[in-house]
Amino acid sequence: MAIERLPGLVDAHVHLREPGYEHKEDFYTGTAAALAGGVTTVLDMPNTNPPTSTPERLAEKARLAQAKAVCDVGLFVGATRTEGDAYLPAAHRACGLKIYVNDTFGSLRIDTLDLLHRLFRTWAERAAQIGYRSPENPHGLGPVAVHAEELMVPACLALSQLYDVPLHVVHVSRRSEIETIRRAKERGVQVTCEATPHHLFLSMEDLPRLGSLGDMRPRLATPDDVAALWEHLAAIDIFATDHAPHTLAEKGLQGQPVESPPPGVPGVETMLPLLLTAVHAGRLTLEDVVQRCVTAPRRIYGLPEQPDTVVEVDVDAHYTLENQAMHTRVGWTPFAGMPVYGRVQRVILRGRTVYEEGRVLAEPGSGRVLFQPT
Repeated sequence: MAIERLPGLVDAHVHLREPGYEHKEDFYTGTAAALAGGVTTVLDMPNTNPPTSTPERLAEKARLAQAKAVCDVGLFVGATRTEGDAYLPAAHRACGLKIYVNDTFGSLRIDTLDLLHRLFRTWAERAAQIGYRSPENPHGLGPVAVHAEELMVPACLALSQLYDVPLHVVHVSRRSEIETIRRAKERGVQVTCEATPHHLFLSMEDLPRLGSLGDMRPRLATPDDVAALWEHLAAIDIFATDHAPHTLAEKGLQGQPVESPPPGVPGVETMLPLLLTAVHAGRLTLEDVVQRCVTAPRRIYGLPEQPDTVVEVDVDAHYTLENQAMHTRVGWTPFAGMPVYGRVQRVILRGRTVYEEGRVLAEPGSGRVLFQPT
């Protein structure tokens, strides 16, 4: 046994499904799964029902999270076609603004250049009033985070430069995207990006085996795209999971077949063992993991420190990921059957043991909802 003591990890991209989709996940089950994966802070996306696109909905979502969460939670606000800039009065209480340019549903899909201009412009105008979040300005705005694929990546880069808005590109998956972002970074553009474990460790060649469990957005890409993410690792700021649970029935694997299964896969509790397996293989260092799962997300989103917080991991533990071991409500992982290294033994959050040897010990509501009024 080789125990490493790591800081509490941040998963900067999760969908905890509450309100509206609690049959898939809620703030307790999702944050319990996070603790099982050594994650002590999650940043939750706004595509719930209703979407988190007004101050009232953000406040209600914060109330739900505070009642159930067992790790710390930050909440995004979301841009919609129907509610315009309604979120702006509460923007400083969100970890950032999420804009869906590609592949989502309902009013969250932003599909005109005119509206994209407006969203970047009004975020910049609000930032001119209160500033961006930093250690010196903890009540400022976070970045604009975009789900942008292929040609929409340079479009969002251009808007971020035009309005001088910090841009974060979520779940980059293709060679063209990471190379475009790398070149923008070299020109001094204030852009950051993230990659998911499923885009780092799976490709479209895994789809015959996975079936609908491999359906996600962005879709699994080619082996060359996967190779490009590893080649340009220096341009990837964050590893984040896009934890997006759906039930096996919704995926068409229980009961009646489903014509169009919803895209998305759970991942918050498998990220660390997958990355530690890459450490064992010499593809990453432990420092790489801490930089992208702790240091960078805390800097990019201006997250507060978690004192007396430690994740104890047996980095040499070798085992196989199994569906029945998952803490997420949906009870499955696309990585089931994969041999990995690294088992979380204990998680201590602010001096209290909250997870130990497979058991979540934290009480619902013991986590904190970030950036909310005290």
